Amino acid sequence: MWRKPWLRPICRGGRRIGREWKVPDPRYPDMPDTARKPEAPAPEVEEGRVLFAQPVRFLLGVAAVSQLPAATLPEVAFAGRSNVGKSSLINALVGRKALARTSKTPGRTQELNFFDLGGRLMLVDLPGYGYAAAPRKKVAAWSGLVRDYLRGRPNLRQVCLLLDARHGAKTGDLEIMELLAGAAVPFLPVLTKADLLRREALATRLAEIAALARERRAALPEPLVTSARLGYGIAELRTKLAAIAGPPNRGG
Repeated sequence: MWRKPWLRPICRGGRRIGREWKVPDPRYPDMPDTARKPEAPAPEVEEGRVLFAQPVRFLLGVAAVSQLPAATLPEVAFAGRSNVGKSSLINALVGRKALARTSKTPGRTQELNFFDLGGRLMLVDLPGYGYAAAPRKKVAAWSGLVRDYLRGRPNLRQVCLLLDARHGAKTGDLEIMELLAGAAVPFLPVLTKADLLRREALATRLAEIAALARERRAALPEPLVTSARLGYGIAELRTKLAAIAGPPNRGG
């Protein structure tokens, strides 16, 4: 018995891509898969692919504001509750299995982790909020560090606010939205783990998050649906982040 309808053959609503199945896009529920609008023009998609094909390296982990690296590259931060899938999404973006550390134990990311992407963009993996396997004082210190970073980093161009598609926005997510709005930092709501929801439930969740985003002035339009496991939405997110990156280095 098929438990996930989006993994069925094409006659059941899925489309085979190599060895994977593409999750149907709930924004176009009545449109045949082959007739759906492209998410972005082909040249922009290629820019995203080229950017994330560049060498990426772990720069440093930061436990205090005084340790932050020089603000030379545009930065994109990934924020979300513990166990929302931040590390898995970053790994999917860069095409690496273990660049950002993943764990079955929520709250293992304990620092702001900086990754240099081809000298053009800095990816910042923030500690998850909510549940964390650490003493309360330490969790409070992480929370303060994250808030100070989000409020005062001059080269922070955008935050990808990750929301588990199964659970939607929780209290901590709403607090971060308000913080970003107050700091005038644009944020993109990104639904993760979309492959764990049925199509109708996913469409409902997407509409719910879109409505929340419209109420907040710092939110970017059109929340993004992703599945790091299936690769769904990864090309679109790369395309959006490529628009923020610095120009290619022509010196080498």
